[in-house]
Amino acid sequence: MPARSIASLSLSFGLVSIPVKLYSATESASDVRFNLMAPDGSRVKQQYVSESTGEVVERSSMNKGYEFEKDRFVVFTADELKALEEGASHVVEIVAFIPEKSVEPIYYDKAYFIAPDKRGGKPYSLLQQALLESHRCALAKWASKGKTHIVLVRPTDEGLIFQQLFYADEVRSLTDLHIEHVPVSDAELSLALRIIEQGTEDNYDPTAYEDEEKKRVLAAIDRKIEGKQVISAEPVEPASGGQVIDLMEALRASLAKGGAKAKTGVRKSKDADEIAAGAAPRTRKPAQRAEKAPAIPARVRARK
Repeated sequence: MPARSIASLSLSFGLVSIPVKLYSATESASDVRFNLMAPDGSRVKQQYVSESTGEVVERSSMNKGYEFEKDRFVVFTADELKALEEGASHVVEIVAFIPEKSVEPIYYDKAYFIAPDKRGGKPYSLLQQALLESHRCALAKWASKGKTHIVLVRPTDEGLIFQQLFYADEVRSLTDLHIEHVPVSDAELSLALRIIEQGTEDNYDPTAYEDEEKKRVLAAIDRKIEGKQVISAEPVEPASGGQVIDLMEALRASLAKGGAKAKTGVRKSKDADEIAAGAAPRTRKPAQRAEKAPAIPARVRARK
């Protein structure tokens, strides 16, 4: 099924206007959702009740209001809300070009794709290639739904990504947690670096991983459909058993465990004590990846 655009925009690139269409870049298909049921096994539906009268209010008769003081609201009609929406602009104005890695990922909000609309193919390709060649992204402003959004237009070989950003006051600071920075020894740091080297890979392959928790829940749903009882899984105990462990011994054990997981045919890892003494591992071992999930029986319907 072809993707459907959710908006038509105009990307302003200097004095060049690029007509584009906006598409959702992600979809929420990973949640296992449960319905609320009555004691007789029938589904229940949600209703809105007036706080003052306790009576059910039909959606068709509702208005929207803004609380400007405690329990005091100014009510807007549908026409007034539409007038507010009409104040939005379809023009996305580029205000700066910044290095591609200058924005911390914590500021990333929703991601969209943009594709050229009619007569926008050439300027779109020009902007895409120019951003790739300069190793920069376009920082832009876009007014929509009562808010000015800051977006980052990121280039890829396939096209342009429209990355909506959070404002500074929407992102919390780690300094608020007052994290204690405890000094570590050179030996501890050396072992930690060897563990990182042992599990180093050149890139991230999202297809190599799966939602194991969803897989477990769906398997339990299959058992329930078959009339079997769902039993609680055994809690996973921490490796240390809740006791304080020796950090150096834990690091050495981690190195030994990583060496034991090496593929068949690859030279076995040296003894953990020998590695800890200063010998560098000779073979780079990839991080363990998830196995492909077995096919889920077609009879199970609760999948979304």
